[in-house]
Amino acid sequence: MLLVAYAKAKTLGWSLRERMADDSGAVSTEYGLLLVLIALAIIAAATALGLAIAGVFTRGSTALSPVAPS
Repeated sequence: MLLVAYAKAKTLGWSLRERMADDSGAVSTEYGLLLVLIALAIIAAATALGLAIAGVFTRGSTALSPVAPS
């Protein structure tokens, strides 16, 4: 009787250890963090590009506008 209880406890212990050692969820978390970092880089690049294009159009607009009406 005591041996059966010991065997069940040992089996439960090994089962819990295997569940705790499973790291398949960590891989998806790492992919999620990688996606967030890539998205932030894309947003920063798009913002910088937009500001650069706006500056070009502003300079072009001021160059084409008349200096002073006569």
